[in-house]
Amino acid sequence: MTDPATYAACLLAVDPVGLGGLCLRGGGGPARDALLAGLRAALPAGTPWRRVPLQVDDDRLLGGLDLGASLVAGRPVQQPGLLAEAAGGVLLLSMAERADAHLAARLAAALDGRHVPLSLVALDEGIEPDETLPASLRERLGLIATVTAATAGTLPDPAAIDAARARLAAITCDDATVQALCATAAALGIASLRTAWQAWCAARASAALAGRSAVTQADAELAARLVLAPRARTLPAPPEPPEASTAPPPPDPSADPAPPPDDRDPPMPAELRELQDQTLAAAQAAIPPGLLESLAGCTPRAGGGTGRRGDAARPAQSGRPLSPRRGTLHAGHRLDLLATLRAAIPWQRLRGRERDQRGLPDAPTRLLLRKDDFHLKRYRRPEQTTTVFVVDASGSQALHRLAEAKGAVELLLADCYVRRDCVALIAFRGTGAELLLPPTRSLARARRSLASLPGGGGTPLAAGLEAAWLLGRGVQAREEGRAVLVFLTDARANIARDGAPGRAQAAQDALTMAKRLRAEALHSLLIDTSPRPEPAAMALAQAMGARYVPLPHGQAAEVHGVVGAMR
Repeated sequence: MTDPATYAACLLAVDPVGLGGLCLRGGGGPARDALLAGLRAALPAGTPWRRVPLQVDDDRLLGGLDLGASLVAGRPVQQPGLLAEAAGGVLLLSMAERADAHLAARLAAALDGRHVPLSLVALDEGIEPDETLPASLRERLGLIATVTAATAGTLPDPAAIDAARARLAAITCDDATVQALCATAAALGIASLRTAWQAWCAARASAALAGRSAVTQADAELAARLVLAPRARTLPAPPEPPEASTAPPPPDPSADPAPPPDDRDPPMPAELRELQDQTLAAAQAAIPPGLLESLAGCTPRAGGGTGRRGDAARPAQSGRPLSPRRGTLHAGHRLDLLATLRAAIPWQRLRGRERDQRGLPDAPTRLLLRKDDFHLKRYRRPEQTTTVFVVDASGSQALHRLAEAKGAVELLLADCYVRRDCVALIAFRGTGAELLLPPTRSLARARRSLASLPGGGGTPLAAGLEAAWLLGRGVQAREEGRAVLVFLTDARANIARDGAPGRAQAAQDALTMAKRLRAEALHSLLIDTSPRPEPAAMALAQAMGARYVPLPHGQAAEVHGVVGAMR
C-alpha cells in the first residue's frame, strides 16, 4: 500500500480524533468514491457519517426549533443539527474549496470541541492555485493527500484497522523523533504547533497500523510526507559548510588562566542530527510541485473568497414583491401570513379528523398548521452593476479610444439613476495603470476625469489587467453587486509587469494576469480597437474567458450596445 491517499485514509481510520480529519485533493471519480467507501467501512460499526451541503444554514448545522413540529405538538420541539447527528463520527464536505468563512468557522469550532469527538473529510476540487481550503479548516485537518487515477482505494481488512486502533494507546514515541518532527516543521516554515502535534499523531497511527509498539524512523518520515510537506511555506536552508578544524595553540604558562567555559548548548548528537536530516529530506521530497510558487505568486482571497467561492446569496428583504413560495422558516426569511393561511384553511376539517383518530390532544389553537403550509415572502432586489472601463491610452490611436470610452460612459451614466449602476475608469499607458474614476454615478466627475487624461507612451497591458482585477474583486468582495470589466485595447503589449520594455515578457505577463481574471470568474469583455482583428487580442480574450468583439471603427453607441447586452 504505497499510495499516499490510501495510507492517509488508513491513518484517519485508526486515529480520527487526534488527526482531526483528511483533505482529499482532486476531482471526483471512481477512485475517490472507492476510497471514501473504504474509509467508511474501516470505521467502527455504527459510526455516524453525514454529508454537509455547501449552502447549509445554521439551523440545519447547529440544530434549533422545529416550527412545524412545534405547532403540531403544541409544545417546543427541538431538531438536532448535523453536528449533533455526526457526534463521534465523520462529516463529509464536498467542494470544500468554495466554503465561505462562516461555514468554515462553524466547522472549525466543532473540531476544536474535544468533548464531542468529530472528524472532517474535506473534498478539495479546486483547479486554480487560489482555490484552496479555508485556512481555519486546513490547519485542523492533519492529513492532506491527492487522489489520482492510480489510487486503488482498497483499505486493509477492517479487523486489521480495529487491531491497530486497539493498540494505539500503548504506542510510544521517543524524544528524538519528536524533536525531529518539530525541527522539520520549523525548517519548512510551519509556525503552528498544532501541525507538529498532528505529525506526532500520524507517526503513532502508522506504527500501530504496522503492528509495532514504538514509532520508528519510517513512521516519522511518513508523517512528514502526509502532514508537513503539503503545508510547506519555504524550502529548507542549505546546510552550512563545516568549519576548518585547526589545532589549538599550546598553552602559554605566562598567560592568564583561561576563562570559564560559556553556557552554550552542547553540540547535537550525530544520531539525532541524522534522524532530523532524514525526516526533513522525506518531507522535502513530498512537497507538491508548484506549491511554493503558488504561495509566492497568488494573493489569498479576503473574507473567505470572492467570485465562485463567495458567500451564499442572502434572501432579499426589500425590493419588488414576487409570488410567495413554500419553504422552511429560517433566520433571514419573512413569513407570508396570508399565503400560509390560504394553504392551511382548506385542510382543517380533514386534519381535525386525523387528530381525533390518532387520539392526539386538542391543539391549543383552532388552526392546525403543518410544515408544508408555510409560505415565505420573496423580493427581487435590483442587482447593482459596476462597469469598469479599462482603456488603452497609449499609441497614436489613444485619442480615438478615449473619445469612444467617453461617449460610452456618458450613455451608461444616463441609465444609472434607473438601474442604480456605477461606472469606473482605468487607463494604462507608459509604465503603469491608473484608476482615474472610482465607481461613481456622477456624470460631471466622469467627464472631468476623461478630459484630463493624456495619451501616448508604451502599452503596459499586464498592469491594466491587474488594476482591473483588483478593482473588480474588491467590488464583489464588498458585496456591492456585480463587476463587468470592459477592455478597449489592441492587445499589443510592449511593457512588462515590472515596467521593463520587451514585447515577449509583456505578452507573457498579460496572459498570466488574464488567467487570474478567469479564475476570479469576473464578467469581462474585450473590444479590439485595432484596424483589423488582432490574433493577440483574440488569444487574450480566450485566456481571460472574456467575450471578444472586434470594433475597428468603434463608436460610442456601438460600445454602449455591446456593454448593455452584458448587464
